[in-house]
Amino acid sequence: MTTTFPAPSHPVDVDGVRERVDAALSRFLDMQEDRYRDMTADATGRAQWAAAIDTLRTFLIGGKRLRPAFCFWGWRGAGGAPDDEGIIAAAAALELLHAFALIHDDIIDESDTRRGAPSLHRQHADLHQHQRMRGSSELFGTSVALLLGDLCLAWFHELLGSSGLPPQRLAAVQPMVAQAFAELVLGQYLDVAEQAGSTHSVERACTIIHYKTAKYTIERPLHLGGLLAGADAELLDSYTAYALPLGEAFQLRDDVLGAFGDAAVTGKPVGDDLRTRKPTVLLATARRRAGAAELAEIDRAFAAGDLDDEQVRRVQSVIVESGALAEVEGLITTRADAARRALATMRVPEHTRRTLTDLLTAATDREF
Repeated sequence: MTTTFPAPSHPVDVDGVRERVDAALSRFLDMQEDRYRDMTADATGRAQWAAAIDTLRTFLIGGKRLRPAFCFWGWRGAGGAPDDEGIIAAAAALELLHAFALIHDDIIDESDTRRGAPSLHRQHADLHQHQRMRGSSELFGTSVALLLGDLCLAWFHELLGSSGLPPQRLAAVQPMVAQAFAELVLGQYLDVAEQAGSTHSVERACTIIHYKTAKYTIERPLHLGGLLAGADAELLDSYTAYALPLGEAFQLRDDVLGAFGDAAVTGKPVGDDLRTRKPTVLLATARRRAGAAELAEIDRAFAAGDLDDEQVRRVQSVIVESGALAEVEGLITTRADAARRALATMRVPEHTRRTLTDLLTAATDREF
């Protein structure tokens, strides 16, 4: 019997991936809420636990679901069946890993918003203050968010391990999963270290996006799905040839949106990457191309503490006038073209190739 899925409105909806992943996450969170409901003996504790689960439910709503989609199509490319719910559970687990990374990233960046809503640490700091609890509201918010992020990491492993896929396949992916996590942490560390430096290098910024985005967002999800379906080394290598340039293009587009994106669309303040002094390829390119006066203007703005709207506009002007924006747009096109060339020779079914082509476009030509 062939399962039919609704007509897709976006590449992540092909074969019902988004809807099925959302349902798998909802079932998993229901199970965890029931499982630990009686961990405290009083009604207050149970209410606090339910509130924590609701926080995570809300946080998980609205994600792009790109990582689950690439995992699913890595599976399909290696011959996996479209209606296997085990791969959907494994793909959904990646959203829990991503939640862990985002929650911690918002703490590191001191970011007050995520997807147009208060970030988790901000929500809990505000709750502490509203309820007039004892101690520091900021410390409480950070502590709760760290713990919820750690919980998402633990649940990633649990959902992947309980997906129902063959035990030998689950065992086979563990070394890759461990390496992918180390790559993610390394990329985050390099990001933090670069942000603390006095100058930003284009080369170091490119290294950061290689580990923090290209491998984590596209290559490793494709590898996970492929390995779970029994992909050979040749197919995994072709996934890498497609994924790494596409992942870099995806992050470069994110850099542009982080500096110029519409807050109503991105869910972040205009110029958020500039306000947080994020060491992006875009900003490093602007610094490299800017004249002495423009470079001094960037340095003055960043030395002044929090950037106001006028300072953001001035730094944006330097990025445009220096030619940095045009250069990065060119890099996005070049890397997307490299991914297309790799995809053209990839040994996968035509349906998979078409969807990976559409995912490429969605990842690089977007407004959020």
